[in-house]
Amino acid sequence: MNQQELESNKNEDAIRLAVSTMKQRLGVIEQGGGKKSLEKVRQRGKLTARERIEYLIDDNSTFTEIGAFAAYDMYPEHGGCPAAGTVGGIGYVSGRQCMIVANDMTVKAGAWFPLTGKKNLRLQEIAMENHLPIIYLVDSAGVFLPMQDEIFPDKEHFGRIFRNNARMSAMGITQIAAVMGSCVAGGAYLPIMSDEVLMVEGNGSIFLAGPYLVKAAIGEDVDAETLGGAVTHTEISGIADYKFETDEECLDQVKRIVSKLGHNPGAGFDRVAPVAPAVPAEKIYSILPAESTKPYDMLELIKCIVDGSEIDQYKEDYGKSIICGYARIDGWAVGIVANQRKMVKSRKGEMQMGGVIYNDSADKAARFIMNCNQKKIPLVFLQDVTGFMVGSRSEHAGIIKDGAKLVNAVSNSVVPKITIIIGNSYGAGNYAMCGKAYDPRFIYAWPTAKIAVMGGEQAAKTLLQIQVASLKAKGEEITPEAEKKLLAAITEKYTAQTTPYYAAARLWVDDIIDPVATRSRISEGIKAADNAPVEQQFNVGVFQV
Repeated sequence: MNQQELESNKNEDAIRLAVSTMKQRLGVIEQGGGKKSLEKVRQRGKLTARERIEYLIDDNSTFTEIGAFAAYDMYPEHGGCPAAGTVGGIGYVSGRQCMIVANDMTVKAGAWFPLTGKKNLRLQEIAMENHLPIIYLVDSAGVFLPMQDEIFPDKEHFGRIFRNNARMSAMGITQIAAVMGSCVAGGAYLPIMSDEVLMVEGNGSIFLAGPYLVKAAIGEDVDAETLGGAVTHTEISGIADYKFETDEECLDQVKRIVSKLGHNPGAGFDRVAPVAPAVPAEKIYSILPAESTKPYDMLELIKCIVDGSEIDQYKEDYGKSIICGYARIDGWAVGIVANQRKMVKSRKGEMQMGGVIYNDSADKAARFIMNCNQKKIPLVFLQDVTGFMVGSRSEHAGIIKDGAKLVNAVSNSVVPKITIIIGNSYGAGNYAMCGKAYDPRFIYAWPTAKIAVMGGEQAAKTLLQIQVASLKAKGEEITPEAEKKLLAAITEKYTAQTTPYYAAARLWVDDIIDPVATRSRISEGIKAADNAPVEQQFNVGVFQV
């Protein structure tokens, strides 16, 4: 076995291990509040959140989960909050792509933590951007009171959900609420602001104040079913439209409603019959280095994702540190913007480091993004970027100006953008390559992703210098041994904050995915985006030239 084969095997082992770890963690998350909690739900004749989704979506169809790792490893003082207490994503119901949002009643009775709010808002945002019908499977105790100040009053908190209900209604986006458990306090507005409300007898309830609060507030003794059960709201208040005896019957009616929805004009993105890549997707495992600092040819990786492994490169011999080109993914026409990770040489004889954005590559990518907007072609960003080139030579050449052009083009792009964070995603490179702040329709990370303002080693040494200088300013001396120990502690903390799990927990990315699933995730994303016409005019504003 030669050195290249040994390196390929090392790469494959490392990434397969990372994917295995990701799937193991996902398996734990899918247990929600744990096996005992899941069993209690079933004993009450209810389906769990994931079982409800599985029953609702079409047989043998795809469910693209969003935010499975939301709140991962967070809120330990409250026992954690797997998947932020909500299971959500895009699924096919009666042949239609729908956004499905299901409260997980096994996690603190479906109560809303701060990340629960952020995740639900993200799911609504996806529905709004892509004009997807949205189905709420409601089973929640409302705001998690111990953290009410972090979820209740602000612009991006709980109340924004109902604002979005109203906005989606005005946009003509169908909203269906199936109340299959508790729906309390402010949360009661969600189903009532939806187009149609379904309830399950005995389990579903809707009220602004539950029996205990009613007793405390006005002294009235009343049980939950009389106060706000399915019979009350379908026969007395008129708030709900249908009642059913079981979860399954309720979900069957949701399917029937969706099956009759009309069809609106779409975006019209080009699609032909899909062709599988000539290079199998599994080859990604051996191409991507086990160590994020090592070079590789991004073009070889792209060939594992695009139809027929074919890409028409734009300005192939100019600005080589970013690859731009037209391709197809599962039949969809796309424009790809990807960081080249191998060392390249410009025609001027300049050696350019892989993963770094230079003046010429920033210029090229900005122009390519403009071309894709002109031609109504969705954009796919493949990130493995360490930042922009620094130093007097780049500064004098106007790297900030050229970087600003790229950021401007990305910011004002009106065609859908889908971002995949493959490896490094550092500093302004994250911005220029369409990080979360730049409104990608979908953004996913591989288990190999690293997201931070700069690389761990540089950041740790910078922080160490600051802390040592601060100690010396106070008259304290630090030994080489103590300095080494301090550096190790800083590095460990900083590195933990760069992992894809840290990012996914905070919804900086929509999910962590197996690299092999990249092609299907992009395809589903463009299919969702194709539901919404591109109505905004492309205008980049003022360029610094």
